Amino acid sequence: MTITIDRPEAPAGPPKLDRDALRRAQAETLDTPRMDYSLLAKMMFKPVDLMYGKQGSFTKFAMLEVIARVPYQAWERMGYWAVHRYSGRSALAKRVFERIVEARADQDNEQWHLLIMQDLIQRNGMKQNWLLHKVAPWFISFFYYHVSWVLFLVRPEASYRLNAEFEDHAEHEYMTFVADNPDLEFMPDPGTYADEYGRYRSVADLMRQIGHDERVHKLDSLENVKDPHWAPTR
Repeated sequence: MTITIDRPEAPAGPPKLDRDALRRAQAETLDTPRMDYSLLAKMMFKPVDLMYGKQGSFTKFAMLEVIARVPYQAWERMGYWAVHRYSGRSALAKRVFERIVEARADQDNEQWHLLIMQDLIQRNGMKQNWLLHKVAPWFISFFYYHVSWVLFLVRPEASYRLNAEFEDHAEHEYMTFVADNPDLEFMPDPGTYADEYGRYRSVADLMRQIGHDERVHKLDSLENVKDPHWAPTR
C-alpha cells in the first residue's frame, strides 16, 4: 500500500520586479528611515564597517550575504527540534514544518545573492584576502548563529526582530550603493544565474532586485514578530 504525504509547497520567494518597479522600490527605500537598530544589531554592523568600509562594495556585500543566511539556518535547526517535540500534535507539527520550509527558501534566496556577489567580484578582478573574507565572516556568523537560536529559544520575537534589523540594513546598503554608483546603470548584468534568479538590464537593476529581496525578508520577519510561535505567515 502506498502512503501519500502532503509536503508543504516551497514559497515562490520575493517577487521579481520590472525595471520601473525596481526604480520605484529604490526610491521608497531611500525615502524610508532605517529602523531603530538594537545594540546587538549595532554590534554586528560596526565591525563590518570598520573592516570593509562604510561604503558599499561587492566584497562587502559578499561578506554580508554570508552572514545573512545564518538566522534562517538557526530557525531551521530549531524547527526540526520542535517537529520532534510536537510529533504527537500533528496540526502543530505541520505548522512548524511549514516554517522550516519558509526558512529554507529564504536561506536559498540569500545563497543566490552570495553567488551573484562572488561572480561580480571575480568578473571585476577584485581581490579577497583570507583574513577579511574567510576568517572574519566565519567569526561573525558564528556569533550571529548562536545569538539567533538562543533568542529564538527564550524569546522568538526578539530573534525575528534582530533579523528584520539586519535585512533593513542590507536593503538600505544595496539601494544606497546603486544611488552612489551611477556607472552601474551602464554595466550589463552578466546573467550568470539568470535561469535561477532572472536577467536584468544592468547590474544596477540586479542590485536593486537584491535590495528589494531584503525588504521582503524584513517584512516577513516583522510579521513573525507579531506571532512568533510557529504560526504560518504565508
